[in-house]
Amino acid sequence: MSRKLQRTEVCADCSAPDPGWTSINRGVLICDECCSVHRSLGRHISIVKHLRHSGWPPALLQMVQTLASNGANSIWEHSLLDPAQVQSGRRKPNPQDKVHPTKSEFIRAKYQMLAFVHKLPCRDDDGVTTKDLSKQLHSSVRTGSLETCLRLLSLGAQANFFHPEKGTTPLHVAAKAGQILQAELLVVYGADPGAPDINGRTPMDYARQAGHIELAERLVECQYELTDRLAFYLCGRRPDHKNGHYIIPQMADSLDLSELAKAAKKKLQALNNRLFEELAMDVYDEVDRRENDAVWLTTQNHSTLVTERSAVPFLPVNPEYSATRNQGRQKLARFNAREFATLIIDILSDAKRRQQGKGLSSPTDPLDLGIDDDQHDYDSVASDEDTDSELTTQNNNNTQRSNRAKSMDSSDLSDGPITLQEYLEVKKALASSEAKVQQLMKVNNNLSEELRRLQKEITRMQTENSALRGGQQAGGAAGHGVGGPGGGGGGGGGHWQGGGMRGGIGGGGLGGFGPGADPPALSVPSSVVPHSHPHRRDRQAFSMYEPGAAPGPTAHCPPALDSLAARLQPLNTPSVRKGGPTSYGSQHLSGSTEMGRYMVPKPEKHGSGTDSDYDNTQTYDLSLSMGRSSEEEGRGESEEGGGGEAGEPDPTLPCTEDVILKTEQVTKNIQELLRAAQEFKHDSFVPCSEKIHSAVTEMASLFPKRPALDAVHCSLRLLASSASRLQVECRKAAPSEPGAPAVDYQLLTQQVIQCAYDIAKAAKQLVTITTREKKQ
Repeated sequence: MSRKLQRTEVCADCSAPDPGWTSINRGVLICDECCSVHRSLGRHISIVKHLRHSGWPPALLQMVQTLASNGANSIWEHSLLDPAQVQSGRRKPNPQDKVHPTKSEFIRAKYQMLAFVHKLPCRDDDGVTTKDLSKQLHSSVRTGSLETCLRLLSLGAQANFFHPEKGTTPLHVAAKAGQILQAELLVVYGADPGAPDINGRTPMDYARQAGHIELAERLVECQYELTDRLAFYLCGRRPDHKNGHYIIPQMADSLDLSELAKAAKKKLQALNNRLFEELAMDVYDEVDRRENDAVWLTTQNHSTLVTERSAVPFLPVNPEYSATRNQGRQKLARFNAREFATLIIDILSDAKRRQQGKGLSSPTDPLDLGIDDDQHDYDSVASDEDTDSELTTQNNNNTQRSNRAKSMDSSDLSDGPITLQEYLEVKKALASSEAKVQQLMKVNNNLSEELRRLQKEITRMQTENSALRGGQQAGGAAGHGVGGPGGGGGGGGGHWQGGGMRGGIGGGGLGGFGPGADPPALSVPSSVVPHSHPHRRDRQAFSMYEPGAAPGPTAHCPPALDSLAARLQPLNTPSVRKGGPTSYGSQHLSGSTEMGRYMVPKPEKHGSGTDSDYDNTQTYDLSLSMGRSSEEEGRGESEEGGGGEAGEPDPTLPCTEDVILKTEQVTKNIQELLRAAQEFKHDSFVPCSEKIHSAVTEMASLFPKRPALDAVHCSLRLLASSASRLQVECRKAAPSEPGAPAVDYQLLTQQVIQCAYDIAKAAKQLVTITTREKKQ
């Protein structure tokens, strides 16, 4: 619907004159260059539509123009307009600035990070703040102040808020008051036109009872917006909703479909309602992308090449969705016109069947038996390709999608069917836990083998110790040392090499003892002794001579590890004390400092961002004491590996689906924080940490205050403490007062990432434990 803009209108993001596009949910007008950035953000950030070349319902266009003319842009640029809160170095782009990176970075900060929106004072209970804002919205929609309601929605008010005392939603109030523009704004922000009040009455009923017939009819159109948009995309017509709510187009050459196509449609019909709704919403977003692409190419100046960065080749990633769903959404762009039209027709047909409550048709029935409309108003969609291979490809895609959903539906859970995304998340968490268990078992086997080797070495050393003592007693009249002056270096003959004694003792066996000889020092090569902790003292050599034996001036012995020396204490063999008075002890301490250290690799403290939001692989230490870098990691690994004692499942644990949903919310907020850290948006740390703390609180509320499993208790404690530490660290990023020491943002970012990792790890442990307990 074409509309004439006033010449005084400028782009809300760069002040360019005569903007041709609008962001519906932000209530602003934007130019072509800024529109390309808005489109790349996705519909969950900005819903873009052309003012003159796109179809507009009159009320929706009036709502956008009213918001733009009343200064809705000041809501998104509050801190830029307030002289007291202007941030240093931050300015609004000019029309001459480059799109990338100047305009794109500003637009992302403005709408995605909400960096310039007025922030409410931080409160401990974010749920109370949201409830208060929603109550204010419930009262404000009865008036005509659109900008007030938009400001409340930008601060977090819920468009579908159900007032506990009045028993209605804001859309009920707007419909009763006849505020059609308020109703449009609420629907844009997700209000349900078919939501009943406490008495079962819908907003349409309120509007009809109050005599607002136009508003009631518009609410009906909003209720069927998805199917109307899909039908209009195929045939250019919408149902009037008086004689019928659906128009089902037909392909011009779809009379003779293969059995594979019929089977694919049958499996699409077998999807549960939630999966079907998600698929329909994804197709709706793809239709919007393709329509905007067509308008974009029509309105561009063809003398200037459209750069790749201005194009949107597929749907942008929505962090609220799982990785599997985002991949499926992006693959919709690969469908050609015929394949996409076939998919839309199948969705329209099944949407009508589900809404009317009809049963599934027989696989042998023709394709169009279950989609007859009351008015028999069919349109033919021209097919641009006639090859059967493309139809087969589309049917294969539908078959694979339906098979995944069908395998999900077969899960035997008491709380109802779960979605494909939830199934894949749990499966990935379970696979990660099993991999860690296998790794721990491997580490345990290695440690057991090392222990057996050490026991053998100790036995050999006991034998050698007894032999040395016997030799000293045999040569008691000759002296106290080992290896006489002509013994050929007794110290060198006492070294262990590969687990055995090399050479003779004193050059001539045990009979070579004599006065003034060097005491033999016993050392162990690194291949025998495992790694020890890096925080212990430097390695210290020890000697096998009896107390009172005087070391010779030419004493020479290789260094020995203190971990093995400690294990030899039960043999009543005194070790050289640290910093001893003899030259032997000092010489060995210096030698062990240079040669006897074993460095232990630190475990990684950050996760891989490719496979999962909270699946992090640890680097395990093969030391005998199983030393870890922190107490929390030790508890976390033991809980993941063991998870508590085997037995009956804990009935107090929440259902797996609820835990995964809360975990996805925590993960989404952590991803937002990490993006802010990567983009050096330190001013966004505090709101991101508040969101994470709120999500953690909601997740912890699912579990009992005193869980029966120790693993659950430890994970909850780690989850809560890490969230609190994250808030403390993020508040350090707030602008400091004049004279205060400068903040080391690099160190602060590392601390923030560490806290975020601990939160994700604790959440993953809870998912793993809950999944395992529910399967018992």
